[in-house]
Amino acid sequence: MRKILLSSVALASFLTASDLRDEALKSGLVALPNDAKALAKMIDDASPDAKAYPTTMARIELGKRLYFDPRLSKSGIISCNTCHNLGLGGADGIPASTGHKWTPNPHHINAPTVYNSVFNSVQFWDGRAAHLAAQAAGPMTAEPEMASTPELVVDRLKSIPTYVYEFKKAFDSEINFELVTTAIGIFERTLVTPSRFDKFLNGDENALNKNEKAGFKIFIDKGCVNCHNGVNLGGTLQPFEVASKYQFADVGDFKGDANGMVKAPTLRNIELTAPYFHNGAIWSLKEAIKTMGSVQLGIDISDKEADSIGIFLKSLTGDMPKIEYPMLPASTDKTSKPELDY
Repeated sequence: MRKILLSSVALASFLTASDLRDEALKSGLVALPNDAKALAKMIDDASPDAKAYPTTMARIELGKRLYFDPRLSKSGIISCNTCHNLGLGGADGIPASTGHKWTPNPHHINAPTVYNSVFNSVQFWDGRAAHLAAQAAGPMTAEPEMASTPELVVDRLKSIPTYVYEFKKAFDSEINFELVTTAIGIFERTLVTPSRFDKFLNGDENALNKNEKAGFKIFIDKGCVNCHNGVNLGGTLQPFEVASKYQFADVGDFKGDANGMVKAPTLRNIELTAPYFHNGAIWSLKEAIKTMGSVQLGIDISDKEADSIGIFLKSLTGDMPKIEYPMLPASTDKTSKPELDY
């Protein structure tokens, strides 16, 4: 490892931080703004439903309660946070999520992180949802996941006076399923994690150390930035298996969208979100980097280069927003009972 670090330092010594920053920006990488107003505008611009449903504190707090409330599931024991655990990098740390009646995901799909997901141009691995509210509806009503229905969700929430009041306060409306998913999406808009990488792109030349800068240079030079670009270093639909066959392609039956396109995952907080790839088949970040080289770029990334890129990628681990677990309102005699389907 000492030799790797020394070689990284040697490479970085030939670079100036401003040159590397300029190269990164020309490659299509975008920083999260330092300014809170500019960041809020970026979030709104990335949210197709932001004009219809602007972000307000009442909507954020309501969405947070709903995100953590397991009563949105048929069984009453699965919440959004079950598979997108905010204490585990916004994912669940297993290859494929487990849902209603301990049902494994039938397609062996890995739960992607919810952090920074507002900046994905599409949601789900096959890009079938355009924004966060549309994504929230999917797992809630999928039989192998939360196994609920819009009617069940609305009936349960309407039976709880606190929720009736909070929807009226937040949306000036009675409860309906669209507003349930919208509120969750509005809360998820706030799950943004600025990192030292952003500080570097914003002009702080010392935000990354020499080893991280060296890994960043390799990341750009190898072509990783071709798919992992923009503000999220991913989040767009990309062709998969461009150069060679993914060795774990037969783990699950996921093949991408109708054109075989797959959403490139964000690389933000990547060290927190193993296992990797759409089917969670690879646990090692180093192995994931080398696999991307062969499958997508048709090149061999050496162990030394993969270690260096990995050092850079860990600089993308951001400052997590402080999330206090909300106290959920009490059910009433009118609240339907959990359906565990034992």
